[in-house]
Order: sequence, then structure tokens, then C-alpha cells
Amino acid sequence: MYLCPILVLMDYLNNQISTAFKRLDGAYAPNTIRSYYADVAQFVDWCGEKSVPAFPLDDKVLVDFIGAHQFTLKYATVRRKLAALRKINSLLGCPDVAHSQEFHLALRRMRRGQSAERWQARGINEDLLLRMIAAQPRTLTGTRNRALLSLGYDFLARRSELTALEVGDIKFSEGGGLRAVICRSKADQFGRGRLVYGSQRSAKHLRAWLKCLPEGGGLIFRAVGGDKVLGRPLCGRSVSNIVKLSVVKARGARPRECEVSGHSLRVGAAQDLLVRGHDISAIMRAGGWDSVRVVNNYLRLAEHNIWE
Repeated sequence: MYLCPILVLMDYLNNQISTAFKRLDGAYAPNTIRSYYADVAQFVDWCGEKSVPAFPLDDKVLVDFIGAHQFTLKYATVRRKLAALRKINSLLGCPDVAHSQEFHLALRRMRRGQSAERWQARGINEDLLLRMIAAQPRTLTGTRNRALLSLGYDFLARRSELTALEVGDIKFSEGGGLRAVICRSKADQFGRGRLVYGSQRSAKHLRAWLKCLPEGGGLIFRAVGGDKVLGRPLCGRSVSNIVKLSVVKARGARPRECEVSGHSLRVGAAQDLLVRGHDISAIMRAGGWDSVRVVNNYLRLAEHNIWE
């Protein structure tokens, strides 16, 4: 079968790109690699529609790509995609061309054309958390969800941190609470670990869930099928869905889809710590943040986080 030159080039580049991605294994988190792959795949498809080569990166093509998405994507999203493209371009042994004035002007034009207000998941404070926990059914799924919601709040945990927790990471204390080590996270790629603490509430709900797990340790939060715990771990999307549906059950009304995410427990816990008088450095240690800017973005709406 005859293939036009652009299709032959795209097929050749796809093979090269796959090889480049294999070089990232082990050096980057799996979620980062998946994100890079999705961003590069979108760019390659877009270039295919325009009948232009995707790699090596061309400065004019990047400027056109930015302009084509100026009003359909957020500025931060485009910056992330460009970072992925430049990383793969470098792994392919191609020179970095994203230094021209036209490139920087296109980015600046996009940034000025969009609101500076960054979207922030709405925080779930302790009062709403308790209502969400109470709204869970008296089933196996409900037992798991009560433990997941309570630990997510107490640990200021990311979705990936919750789904990666293992039985051996948890130690119950004599005082009735618990402590755990989050071995690796988005902000801790090299596994220094972060010590976190759970309340008596979390200890009670976690003990109830651990009794449902088969003996032998392993991951704590797993999928449930009927009245049986499955071997499959929960994914980040499942955690987000549990949080969203729990808010609906607790409030009796559905929030706007954009208001709540799997990050809402983490945001709400940080905001509650601020309201209770804890300083920024203590909140940063509790949540494993390295950037004051990121924490301030979480905390700036603490006084306005009113659901009712």
C-alpha cells in the first residue's frame, strides 16, 4: 500500500517517540509519564491534521499550536504540554527551538488574554466531612469509604497517596489514634517519606475496614464487588468519585461538577488548620508542600469556604 510522505514520517516518529518514552521509565512517576504521553499524542495528532511534522519541534509550529488553543485550553495546561513536548524533543536528540521572540510573545499573549484566577477545588471542612462519613451506607463499600474519607482529611493526602497506602505503613497508637508514613508522593519522588497522624475517628474507621481485608497485608484501599473485597486497588478517579458522591449524599444537593475533586479533602484540612491558628510552615509540613505559593493558593479562600 502506498503511503504519502507525511504518513510515513509520522509512523517513523511514533516509533522514535515510543523509544524515547521507554527511557523515562523509573526516572519519572508513572502518572507523569502518562501525562507526557497524552500531551505528546495530542500534539502529534494536531500536527497530522495540519500536515506538518511533529518532531523535531519547529518554532513556527509551536506558535501556531499555542494560537490554536488560546481560547480552548488554560494557560497552565499549554505550559505543561509544551514542557512535555520539549522533554521528548530533547530525548530525540533534537535542538530546543522554543527561544524565539515569537514563541514567547505567543505565550505572553495567551496569558494576558486569560483570567489570572486559577481554579481551585472547593475545600471540605471537618463539619462537612463528618456529615459525609455519616451518610455512608452500612455496607462493605460504606466501611471502606468511611476510612478513606477520614484518612484523606487527617493525612492531607493526595489521591495517589491514599491509593498507595499499605497495611504496613500504619501504626496504631496507645492514645487511640494512629500514625503512618507516606513513603512516596508527587512532591517526594525520591522516597524521603512523610510522617502523618490520624485521629481517633480515623483509627476507628480504619480498624473496621482492615477487618474486612484478607490477611497478608498489601494495599489498604481496594475495589469492592458486592460483598467481596477485590484484589484490584482503587484508582485516583475512583477516589474523586467517592468524594463527589459523598458530598451529594451529605448535602442532599449536587454541587457544580467543578467545585469538588479528590483534592477537596486536602484543601479543606489545610484551610481548617489555618483557621485554628496553625502557621504556614506547620501546614506545609503536614501536607508535604515545598512551595509557599502553592499553599497560599489553597488557603486564600479559607474564610469564604461556606457551603450553606
